Amino acid sequence: MDAGTTLRVVIAEDSAVLRDGLVTLLAGRGFDVVAAVGDAPGLRKAVLDHRPDVAVVDVRMPPTHTDDGLRAAVELRREVPDLRVLVFSQYVETRYASELLADRADGVGYLLKDRVAHVGEFVDAVRRVAGGGTALDPEVVTQLFGATRKRDALAELTPREREVLALMAEGRSNTAIAGELVVSGRAVEKHVANIFTKLDLPPSDADHRRVLAVLRYLNG
Repeated sequence: MDAGTTLRVVIAEDSAVLRDGLVTLLAGRGFDVVAAVGDAPGLRKAVLDHRPDVAVVDVRMPPTHTDDGLRAAVELRREVPDLRVLVFSQYVETRYASELLADRADGVGYLLKDRVAHVGEFVDAVRRVAGGGTALDPEVVTQLFGATRKRDALAELTPREREVLALMAEGRSNTAIAGELVVSGRAVEKHVANIFTKLDLPPSDADHRRVLAVLRYLNG
């Protein structure tokens, strides 16, 4: 995406107070909020009408208040190839989260509302996802790890390699991972190389192995 381009956003959040807060927050930081809706049918219409760069989506929305928002996001990602989605919720819904992450290895995120400590962290995640990157809360990754624990190839990862992979899912560099885990950069490089080997991800000019490693672990 070109530098200076105004990112167009659709917000899907059933809480009117939070929805208006997100509109104010993003509009005040240079985003063009083209629609803000309160239910899954509204999300679908807004995305198809406006074709935004990114949709910020809650999981539990009308009409059933279960997983309507996330299911709509999964369907829309398949129908609208350029759509990027940042799920922003209090809940981790592992089934459809895995489907969302499995479709393509770009432009997806899943943050938990109660764990976003700073406004800047959220805004950076929206920009990163809109630009084709990933933004996954470590708790989301942990719960999805549990949902895929029985797969043999993935079970070969050591606890430390899982920690490294969780930080990779946040978009952290090797240097940042080394600082977080208080280990050397060389140790992180070794862990990352082991992850790629165990998940059968050889070097490739066409694929982003760091993202593919996360997706392979989450989805088998």
